[in-house]
Amino acid sequence: MQELLTLAVRLADEAAAAICAIRAAGFAVETKADATPVTLADQQAEALITAGLRAAVPDIPVVAEEEVAAGRITAPAACYWLVDPLDGTREFAAGRDEFAVCIGLIENSAPVLGVVASPALNELHFGVVGQGAWRRKGGMEKNISARHVPPEGLTVFASRHYQDAPDLAACLARHKVARITNIGSALKFLRLAEGVADFYPRLGRTMEWDTAAPQAVLEAAGGAVLTAAGTPLRYGKPGWENADFFAWGKL
Repeated sequence: MQELLTLAVRLADEAAAAICAIRAAGFAVETKADATPVTLADQQAEALITAGLRAAVPDIPVVAEEEVAAGRITAPAACYWLVDPLDGTREFAAGRDEFAVCIGLIENSAPVLGVVASPALNELHFGVVGQGAWRRKGGMEKNISARHVPPEGLTVFASRHYQDAPDLAACLARHKVARITNIGSALKFLRLAEGVADFYPRLGRTMEWDTAAPQAVLEAAGGAVLTAAGTPLRYGKPGWENADFFAWGKL
């Protein structure tokens, strides 16, 4: 597992550097068949990551967002990678810093390893479930852990693009909420893993490659990602699509 983590960290760093170079040079934004945006940064980062994973561990299948969009369908296996080369493409295209590179490893339908690079923030989060989670920022690494909800109530991180959804307001009305922050991409999971937030409700469509890596980091830090039924969010579902879920710090 340590060798796989080292591999994923290296590839996330390389993809982050490629994305930053494309951002600095300028890029066009195209629209995929599902009406979501895609850029050269998505495509180049994914090509770099998938080639690196397949060369290093050819026996572990790779499922990657842009390949699936292009019709390359990989069947789920007992162990496989899930790759989102640029999570938060809308934020990236809008010039915001809330985007990430996500590389997750699934075993027996559960995320067990995750690496999330946040290129614009110079951050890298990584973890192995059962072994711990870490953040690297400015060349310094530190162990991170989720927290229990403080007496003043939940610090909520929610999606920027669904902040006015009636379902979200109804969900939050059932809890004691101290403050709400709306941001994009996998960063919401990471703030829970760091112990600076408590709750991320997602009431809307996400794909498995969006959540695998950050879920692994959060769970490695002591948090949990649960479905509406209260069961852990699992992987290998039809069409790689997630149901609504609720990410928590320590329960």
